[in-house]
Amino acid sequence: MAARVLACASCHGAEGEGTSDVYFPRLAGKPAGYLYNQLVAFRDGRRKYPPMNYLLEFLPDAYLKEIATYFASLRPPFAAPAIPTVSGEILARGESLVKNGDPQHGIPACSGCHNPGFTGMEPAIPGLLGLRASYISAQLGGWRYGTRTAAAPDCMQIVASLLTEDDVKAVAAYLSSRSAPTDPSFAPRGSLPMPLACGSEPN
Repeated sequence: MAARVLACASCHGAEGEGTSDVYFPRLAGKPAGYLYNQLVAFRDGRRKYPPMNYLLEFLPDAYLKEIATYFASLRPPFAAPAIPTVSGEILARGESLVKNGDPQHGIPACSGCHNPGFTGMEPAIPGLLGLRASYISAQLGGWRYGTRTAAAPDCMQIVASLLTEDDVKAVAAYLSSRSAPTDPSFAPRGSLPMPLACGSEPN
C-alpha cells in the first residue's frame, strides 16, 4: 500500500504528515472512517477538487477503505504549531468557541464532538490538530457556502452556518496554534455525548 499511495505523497507528504502547502492537510492518524468518507465524497463529487476527483473517479469502495486504513495507521511527528498572527482578543474568542461554544447563538463547542484533546473520535470524527489556519478557514467556509457537504444530517454545515466570518478566523487561529497532543489516540466510539445528530457519525 505504501507504494500504491505514492501519488498522494507530493501533496500530503510521504507519510501523510502534510506539506508546506497550507491547503493540503495532514492525513496520518485520522480515523479510518473519516478518511474513507472523504475519499468517497471526492470520488462521488460531493467534495470538489479536480485532482482528487480525477484520481479517485474509478476506485471501488473496498480499495478506498484500504487507503483510509493505511493512512489512519501512520503516526509521523506533527509539524510545529503556527505562531498566532491575530490579536489576543481574537485568539481568546477562538479558544472560547472551541472549548465552550456559544450557547446564545446555538453554536456547540468543537470539543463536544472532536473530543477535549481535539484528536477526534472513532469511527469518523477527525482530529483538528496539525492543520493550518488557512485550511481550517477554507473548510469552514466550504461548509458555510455549501461547497463541502457530508451525509445528512450534515452537522458541520449546520454548525458552520452559525459562525460569523470573525468566528471562523478566531477558531482557525486558535486550533492552528495548538501543540501536538501527547496522546494522539481517538476517543472511543460513542464515548462523547454529541450535541447534535450527525450523518457521518451514526449512533
